[in-house]
Formats: sequence, structure tokens, C-alpha cells
Amino acid sequence: MAASLRALSSAEIATQSQEITRRVLSSPFFLRSKNVSCYLNMPSGEVDTSELVSEILRAGKTLFVPKMNTKGDGTMDFFQVHGEEDLRSFPSGLWGIKEPNYERGGKRRASALESAASDQLDLILLPGVAFDKSLSRLGHGKGYYDRFISEYTSPTIGNKGKPLLVALALREQILEAGQVPTVLHDWKMDVIVGPDGILCREEFAE
Repeated sequence: MAASLRALSSAEIATQSQEITRRVLSSPFFLRSKNVSCYLNMPSGEVDTSELVSEILRAGKTLFVPKMNTKGDGTMDFFQVHGEEDLRSFPSGLWGIKEPNYERGGKRRASALESAASDQLDLILLPGVAFDKSLSRLGHGKGYYDRFISEYTSPTIGNKGKPLLVALALREQILEAGQVPTVLHDWKMDVIVGPDGILCREEFAE
């Protein structure tokens, strides 16, 4: 998969990303969402979310983006973005991914883990290395997303419901069912959005 992704030109990734963005923005699950988390993409090898995050903000939704814990303990949280200017100011962190600072204007940013249950995330847009048609996801092996989702949905932090888990995948990243290896703690996706269509659990078909 790594070799396949390296072989993709930036133009091909951009074309696929535009179609994926269009599909997300017109989907019922996006239109009814209020609080959305979306990853900020690596410089290469995954769906480009730059247009998507801008459209989330323009749609008047509350946007959260991931930030890895600098202690290197394999955890992360999602922090609120306050408009496009704020978004453009983010420095590059791990793997060249832009990340927000913990504070903005001398005040701590709102955190998804610390937010009230009434402001819970409706939707998480996730990256990955590979996906399959059984809605399994293969990440980079660090467990950041699986750990975050488990913590976020734990009763110990306020009984938040599970957000809809929507993977964004390039055509080359979507494999036949059963081809992605999983273990017990891996979360399955609810939806996978690719450039050629949307795969989802039956209950999310509408």
C-alpha cells in the first residue's frame, strides 16, 4: 500500500480529493452535523482535506482538528478551530501535519474530550493507510484514533455518544472485504467515502 500511494502523482491525489470532498459536503450525515472533527492531511499519500476543512467552517459548523500529545504516550485530543485565519496559522507538527497550539490569544482552546456532552462530536472524518469493504481500517500502527474513540465514548468523561466514524479514502486504499487485518480494539468505520462512491453500514444508507 505504501508503494501504491508513493506512485500516485499530486495531481491524481488532488483530483480524487476534490471528488471525495464533494461527496462529503453533499451527504446527509454531513448536512445534519453540527460539531465535526476532520484531520489535517500529511504532505503526501492521503486525501487532501484543505478544501474540506475550509468548507466546514464556511458552513457554520464547529470544527475540531487532531493534536498529538507531545509526551509521546500515544494519545491525542481534538481542538476547536476559530476560522480560516486561525487554521492558516497552525505550525507543522509530527509527520509534517499542521496542528493547533493548546492556547489561542492567551486562552486554552476548547477540547473535544473536555467539552460538555451537549456539544459532543457528531462526526469524525478519519485518515488511514488502507480500508476494506467490510469497513475495516488500517492506520499507521500507533493507535491514536482507536485510543481517542475509546476514551471519548467512555462513561468516565461524561457519557458522550459515539460520533459517526467516516473514513476518507483514495481509490487505491479501498480493498476487498477481509483484506485489512484487524485486532479486537480496532474500531470499524460507519462510512467510507472514496472518489467513486460511499460505502456504509445499512443503517447509514439514508
